[in-house]
Amino acid sequence: MDPEAGTNRTAVTEFILLGLVENEELQSVVFVLFLFAYLVTVGGNLSILGAILVEPKLHTPMYFFLGNLSVLDVGCVTVTVPAMLGRLLSHKRTISYGACLSQLFFFHLLAGMDCFLLTAMAYDRFLAICRPLTYSTRMSQTIQWILVAVSWACSFTNALTHTIALTTLNFCGLNEVNHFYCDLPQLFQLSCSSTQLNELLLFAVGFIMAGAPVVLIITSYIHVAAAVLQMRSVESRKKAFSTCGSHLTVVCIFFGTGIFNYMRLGSEQASDKDKGVGVFNTIINPMLNPLIYSLRNPDVQGALWRVLVGRRSLT
Repeated sequence: MDPEAGTNRTAVTEFILLGLVENEELQSVVFVLFLFAYLVTVGGNLSILGAILVEPKLHTPMYFFLGNLSVLDVGCVTVTVPAMLGRLLSHKRTISYGACLSQLFFFHLLAGMDCFLLTAMAYDRFLAICRPLTYSTRMSQTIQWILVAVSWACSFTNALTHTIALTTLNFCGLNEVNHFYCDLPQLFQLSCSSTQLNELLLFAVGFIMAGAPVVLIITSYIHVAAAVLQMRSVESRKKAFSTCGSHLTVVCIFFGTGIFNYMRLGSEQASDKDKGVGVFNTIINPMLNPLIYSLRNPDVQGALWRVLVGRRSLT
């Protein structure tokens, strides 16, 4: 940092989000693709949520958590994509300092909630397969709501901690964010004060937010795999692997992109790769989740079909 910067600088009041592409023709293509992806994502997740609400067969802990995950996916994609589409339409790439902080807070709130919710879903599968006799008492409706409430509290604390820590940094001079939404790694690069403590905080909290859930999920599925292999019924084994396989696919995609994005700070050449990871985090993951959970799950497929048929019969 320039020693004179502390005495002669103009505080940044807004940032310029460079977006995914610079070419205007490509921007039109990006607008259409992202609008379509946004509508598919919202429609798919709301369909899953609707099927869970109206189908009594799906009123179980696993689908309770899946319904919450669908709400989170709608929220996560809504925090970033509509604002980007608005900037593409207006050709105005600026975002105020306050709006940038708000977007960052809500993105980390929802992403953090995803971490804990995926862990709760793994714990639910562990109890259902490995502890079936005590499953109804260990995963009662009260415990389900407690798990969700604690997840929200931890995620809120994480998002608020990073947002407050970011306000301690000084931004002066450069204000071009090489991304399509506000996130910590890109904002760290623009700070004209030291980001060492912020990066250490991100690593430490990231280890808790991602490391602990990953360990718990792996531990749960080691027990699940051992229990499933001991099942005598081929049909029961196939159903268990199908349900757990869908969840593990979502876990691998979510935590894989998250670790890639936040565990390698300090790389100046990583910005373009970060955009690709950002597309996965904000669009691909939420769009794939309904597909992953419905393709290999006949219960969800049947409920979705009955919802669609019911709607048609009403019209």
